[in-house]
Amino acid sequence: MWQPDGWDVRVRLGVLTPHADVGPESELRAMAPAEVGLHAARVPFGAMGSGGAMDPTIALAPVRAFAEPPYVDEATALLAAAPVAAIAFAFTSSAYAVGARGEARMLDRLGVRAAGLPVVATCAATVEALRVLGVTRLGLVDPPWFGADLNGLGRDYYRDAGFDVPFAAPCGLPSGQSLIRPDALHDWVAAHLPDEAEAVVIGGNGFRAVGVIQALETTLGRPVLTANQVLLWAALRAAGAPTDGIGGYGGLFARS
Repeated sequence: MWQPDGWDVRVRLGVLTPHADVGPESELRAMAPAEVGLHAARVPFGAMGSGGAMDPTIALAPVRAFAEPPYVDEATALLAAAPVAAIAFAFTSSAYAVGARGEARMLDRLGVRAAGLPVVATCAATVEALRVLGVTRLGLVDPPWFGADLNGLGRDYYRDAGFDVPFAAPCGLPSGQSLIRPDALHDWVAAHLPDEAEAVVIGGNGFRAVGVIQALETTLGRPVLTANQVLLWAALRAAGAPTDGIGGYGGLFARS
């Protein structure tokens, strides 16, 4: 008699996302089971304009600023007032810019503003996932709007975390969120990932990528990790919720 109304969920997750970016919410909702509620707080990001418009290559200054007080801290405190079990920081490039130590300090700071709720971040979650999977050598593919400097900082981030990175490059596709197509991303990664990479990491929470995970894992015979995939995996784990009921988005979700 009654239709589903979104109230009866097992766990609710909060998401911190750039103000004009619909990518994180779109991909997280696509992957998450119906019994997982997703609730986003928008944080100003100086590199995005009306309608989500961005320059072909984003500058480093607004990337760093996204992780700094006051805006993300205020958004975290407001989101933590809702009945969420964990908060997910849906932004890749700030960790590249500030490094793993800067990311850890940010998470400590946001954890205080979240009144003790667990806060997880994309790159730290990727490191955790790589270790769970036993990966030591990875290929890093970033969105086309990540310039060579930002991609190089991403390589440094994972090297500093103890991984070999034999390949790192911005994806050679048109620079624009709405221009990315799953088939083109699949074919580009499959053509460029070297044999020595044990897994591929696809950075960028605004990069349309989760739809190719299963196909790429079949093509490559190796794990595929994307920004929103690892973020959902880490947020569910932090919330004490199971991950093994999520199918079609890579083998990672079978690893609790």
